[in-house]
Amino acid sequence: MDPIPASHPNRDGAASGVSQGNSPSSLAVFWGAAGMGAGDSSRLLGNQRPGYGTLRTDTDTDTSHMEVTGYQTKMWRVALCHIGSVLTAGLLLVLFHWKPSLEVQVKCKPCALSQADWVIIRDKFGQCFTTRVCTEALGEGSLEHHAGARLEDRRTSIAIGVSEEEESRDTIRLHEKEEKNILRYYLFEGMRYVWIERRQMYCKVSILDEGWTCADLHLSQAGLSQQDHNNRRKIYGANLIEVPVKSYARLLVEEVLNPFYIFQVFSIVLWVCDAYYYYAACIFLISTISLALSLYETRKQSTTLQNMAKMSVGVRVLRSGGEEMVVSSADLVPGDCISLPADGMLVPCDAALLTGECMVNESMLTGESVPVMKTPLPAGSTIYSPEEHRRHTLFCGTQVIQAKSYVGREVLAVVTRTGFCTAKGDLISSILYPKPVSFKFYKDAVKFVLFLAVLACIGTLYSILILVKNQVPVGQIIIRALDLITVIVPPALPAAMTVGTIYAQNRLKKQGIFCISPPRINLCGKIRLVCFDKTGTLTEEGLDVWGVVPLENNHFMPIIHEPRCLPAGPLLYSLATCHTVSVLRAQPIGDPVDLKMLESTGWRLEMMEEEEGELPASQQFGMKVLAVVKPPPEEEQPRDRKHQLPVGILRRFPFSSSLQRMSVLVKLPSEASAHVYVKGAPEMVASLCRKETVPMDFSQMLRHYTTDGFRVLGLACKPLSSVTTFEEALQLPREAVESSLSFLGFLVMKNVLKPESAPVIHLLRSANIRPIMVTGDNMLTAMNVARSCRMVEPKERVIFISASPPSHDEPAALKFIPAEHSQGEEQPEGLSQPRDGCFLQPQPCHFALNGKSFAVVCEHFAELLPKILIQATVFARMLPEQKTQLVCSLQELHYCVGMCGDGANDCGALKAADVGISLSEAEASVASPFTSHVANIECVPTVIREGRCSLVTSFGVFKYMALYSLVQFVSVLLLYTINTNLSDFQFLFFDLIITTTVAVLMGRTGPAQELGVERPQGALISVLVLGSLLLQTALLITVQVLSYFITVSQSWYVPLNSTVTAPQNLPNYENTVLFCITGFQYLILAVAMSKGYPFREPLYTNVLFLMVLIFLFGLMIWLTLYPLGFPKTLLKLQGIDDLNFKLLLLGIAALNFFTAFVLETALDHGLLGCLRRLRRKKPSKKLFKRLEKELRQQQPPWPPLNQALFATPKMSIAVR
Repeated sequence: MDPIPASHPNRDGAASGVSQGNSPSSLAVFWGAAGMGAGDSSRLLGNQRPGYGTLRTDTDTDTSHMEVTGYQTKMWRVALCHIGSVLTAGLLLVLFHWKPSLEVQVKCKPCALSQADWVIIRDKFGQCFTTRVCTEALGEGSLEHHAGARLEDRRTSIAIGVSEEEESRDTIRLHEKEEKNILRYYLFEGMRYVWIERRQMYCKVSILDEGWTCADLHLSQAGLSQQDHNNRRKIYGANLIEVPVKSYARLLVEEVLNPFYIFQVFSIVLWVCDAYYYYAACIFLISTISLALSLYETRKQSTTLQNMAKMSVGVRVLRSGGEEMVVSSADLVPGDCISLPADGMLVPCDAALLTGECMVNESMLTGESVPVMKTPLPAGSTIYSPEEHRRHTLFCGTQVIQAKSYVGREVLAVVTRTGFCTAKGDLISSILYPKPVSFKFYKDAVKFVLFLAVLACIGTLYSILILVKNQVPVGQIIIRALDLITVIVPPALPAAMTVGTIYAQNRLKKQGIFCISPPRINLCGKIRLVCFDKTGTLTEEGLDVWGVVPLENNHFMPIIHEPRCLPAGPLLYSLATCHTVSVLRAQPIGDPVDLKMLESTGWRLEMMEEEEGELPASQQFGMKVLAVVKPPPEEEQPRDRKHQLPVGILRRFPFSSSLQRMSVLVKLPSEASAHVYVKGAPEMVASLCRKETVPMDFSQMLRHYTTDGFRVLGLACKPLSSVTTFEEALQLPREAVESSLSFLGFLVMKNVLKPESAPVIHLLRSANIRPIMVTGDNMLTAMNVARSCRMVEPKERVIFISASPPSHDEPAALKFIPAEHSQGEEQPEGLSQPRDGCFLQPQPCHFALNGKSFAVVCEHFAELLPKILIQATVFARMLPEQKTQLVCSLQELHYCVGMCGDGANDCGALKAADVGISLSEAEASVASPFTSHVANIECVPTVIREGRCSLVTSFGVFKYMALYSLVQFVSVLLLYTINTNLSDFQFLFFDLIITTTVAVLMGRTGPAQELGVERPQGALISVLVLGSLLLQTALLITVQVLSYFITVSQSWYVPLNSTVTAPQNLPNYENTVLFCITGFQYLILAVAMSKGYPFREPLYTNVLFLMVLIFLFGLMIWLTLYPLGFPKTLLKLQGIDDLNFKLLLLGIAALNFFTAFVLETALDHGLLGCLRRLRRKKPSKKLFKRLEKELRQQQPPWPPLNQALFATPKMSIAVR
């Protein structure tokens, strides 16, 4: 069970907690506060809403959807509950423990949220949680001392939603008690939700700083005053990610109150009353050991997570008077200005970098081992967003390796998020409160246990009638009737069902695949579609420089494979300087592409150390510089090229996914003006250049390289005469720098396909699992990789989808262009002529589209999106958030979606997918439930095979446990009928020696080596499973009844003494014969339910299981034929001298074995075939299957090629 903290909300039932989406893009859970001005708290607080009853909360930025209902405690209700608890001997308390929301509803009455002291929260998964509302007094007038604040002090007002005098006292405060401001808040899943009066709602505390602009953050450099800090500390709470670790006593009480253990206690008491002392003692001992292990494991996991989350470091903080102080990181609040030491530190909060540069190791969050360069946040009026300004944000839990300041003496950052609101808080939260896995199998299992309970009731009624007829005392009748319930509802069922998953998890671990969410292993067995990232996933991480394509007189020249042979000039300087490489301990570190590019020039980077102060380099450039790039030593330079002059880097604008480019400002010693060099996606760079500098054959040249699978980057430059000092360079806005550029040429890089990619993709396709490529790279490079890795076979058609957004006079347009026709089309990405033409016969057809077209289709052609997604294989130039959107859209079509990426910019998609597999070094990645240490996609078929194996094992074990209960149920009912029962040690022998051993070892069988087209069954309540259970039950009843009648008809048979009951009338013939027959039935069912083909290896490969089966079969044959002294007395068996009869019993058992096998095989093959034929006539429940069928039957065939489709205002489609 999940550990549930006292300070955290209680939850109803055994449902696990909800993972509250806390990605940086969606921290405003309740409403999007984007676009809110710095001093405009009215926009933060919105319009008044009624505060009564239930508050439904939605947000555009997050998928979270919660209902919060307020309740106020009534003392007379509480008193009544206490009396009720006493009268029901504590049963009411147990009920309240199981359903905390019921306790709140009984003890409190609904009220306005503003007056609630308890709230009930219903999340989007339908789970209920309860939590107490806390109140805290904020200092006298503490929220209004900003009313006439100076401009630079107004930044503080945003944190508490106050800025103008008339609004200064109604923000977070609710009541005025003795002129005090009262803060009302509750904690839910670690996150603090504060009451905002204007909104009449509880909101995540992080909403208070949603509206910060970059300029506001820069104003924070002055630091907060002590009073400001104290107020914020009360509002935001401590900067701690607290993982609750409960005491063993508390865990024990919670675990014992689990319905499963209560049922166990009830059963043990019953068995003791019925004189089954040994059996009761044994079960008690096993339950105690399992309970102790469970408590130890739970506490160990909590402690491990607590140690992972625990972080307390000393931090230097600036206060408003200019003083500096060292405080504990637990005391940090948003708005605090912190100073980073030069030798780095562990970042204790999310913070925006204001001055200097930092090299940060983010592997703890993303699994990406390459350190990332962080640059100062540009000052501007744009709203600050941690996701958008990733390259300027230090995330909690990451390690700053080195910090360098260039203006002033310190590297400063402003705290933006604390506690559970941070990136690390999000990781801990996703582990503590995982998204519940909604899987039909688990729901069906619960229904099935209820069905068994109904069966138990019927059996109980029958036994009561029989026992009354046999004139058994009333007390004995009650005990016997209740005993039947303990027989048919197997207490070990929940444990047995997780066995397959645990074995699969261990097998995956041995192969370097770690899983932090075991229930998802069964989901892997149902995967129908896998999305792959390209770079680092399908292709190698690093790229090799293939060459540069220079320009001369505005025409492309032939490619130069050795960039070090380039003449001194803008092209060479752009290669040497346009990167974010840094030097750490004399080693260059940074993005692999940047490192290769710098290496290809032979130039060397030297960072300017602070202590060197005004060094010769600064005099050489006439100003201070961040770094100097020096030419290679003369002996390493080509003979005809002698470069003497170094180049100084003044400022870097790091690469951004949304901008698709990076740039640098550089200074040459011999020139007065500075220069800008830009590198990025060729189309993007060309769009920033002056038209006359871009060659006419730009698209053809780009197409030439991308079609061959090369990765192409565009290079451009321009002089900047306005920059004369280092400080001026730091003030320049990025937009002004990256405009009116001159195009320089292409950098062509070779991206090699990983050797494992093509065989894995081929394997998935042959198993009817659809592979899809989702990449941020160019369309034609992506298409080339898709062909190379056999995602698109040579003979298969490709259709490019080009969609353009509406312009002022044209509506949004959509066009399907066959690859062979796209040569002459002017596409935004230039579309390719595949080498293999001639494929007009109806072959599988692949759609390919880029991120821009995907966005237009989602917005303007929503009704065509499902049809496009059914056939789309390549998605190029996709932004990280579009990858997530794609995964969610595929899930809406009822696909079970897998996603495989390297964890860096695929976090959202990996989280959203049903099964996310991150290829990274981290053992538990923030990104996904699965993490593979082996950095290739071979882990995908492995995970699918293990998922299928685990699912089939869970089914097999479930059926076995259900049938074991039914076997025992039938035999006990038969014996009740003649007024006897099984003996103490017979129960023990069946339950422990046979069933437990078999159920535990059944799941050890590994997955089949091949990945077939068939998928395992996902529903327990299906014709196949229920048919199997019913037929096997009919067979076992027939065999038991037949054995009984054969025994009774023997000449040597002596009836038992029916005037007394068991154990007084034991041993007897009826009991002994049924013991022998049912013993064989348990083992026969174990073999029949251990199916191998097609998802698991054959039974004989599970050697331990096989040996145990052989031993148990031998033991049963021995007990049937020659039971000797001690076992015979212990098990209370009646000696039978007739050897022929005993051989007849073995013959019956053999017949049972054969029939059970034939039934399972016939069901699997014959019935399954009939079902499939019937199912073809019935429309599928899966939306994508219905769509596929529609598309196959559609006349004329869809899509209409080379025709423009226009979106009309009503989103319907017109064809021109």
